[in-house]
Amino acid sequence: MTFDAVLRRLESSLAQPLPGPAAQARLAPLPRRQWPQEFDLARVRPAAGLLLIFPIDRLAHIVLTVRADALRHGGQVSLPGGVIEPGETFAQAALREAHEEVGLAPDDVRVLGSLTPLDIPVSGFRLHPVVAARQTRPSLAAADGEVAKILEVPVGLLLDPANLVSTERHRMGVTMQVPAFHVSGVEIWGATAMVIAEFLALLG
Repeated sequence: MTFDAVLRRLESSLAQPLPGPAAQARLAPLPRRQWPQEFDLARVRPAAGLLLIFPIDRLAHIVLTVRADALRHGGQVSLPGGVIEPGETFAQAALREAHEEVGLAPDDVRVLGSLTPLDIPVSGFRLHPVVAARQTRPSLAAADGEVAKILEVPVGLLLDPANLVSTERHRMGVTMQVPAFHVSGVEIWGATAMVIAEFLALLG
């Protein structure tokens, strides 16, 4: 899809009620991980992630990262993002983290809106995805020790059903069915895939 077409659809869709958990659930691993029964929800840590769209040869792309091996969940694909600091808005935190992780200069980035917050019990986070756009391809650089690789993924590949796969993963004695996007030589699954699923729902 062209960048201009994606931008127009996002601007229109983000002004309407969000698709929400039903859209996220399409790419959720099953069985879904829940908060432990004794867990105090007041301890959930708020985090923000940036879903940035930009053009390459007029086609819409998004930025994703492959987490460095030394980090928790190393090797997994994620949005640039992290914990919200005191006094920050979700958008401010997402832009700061993107600057720290991939060197994204915030000056030319326009925030379009936010997607539905997503709880991630395995990490103790509530992720607030922020959608933003840049009119030109950004110059990016991976932060040492945090990002193993930067991915510039065409939105068209994410929309193609041929790039959806389902795999089995075994965690803590439980066999999980895990839907994922298989693009750019990586599998995008878990919370990142669920955020992208809602993003794609906005595009129809």
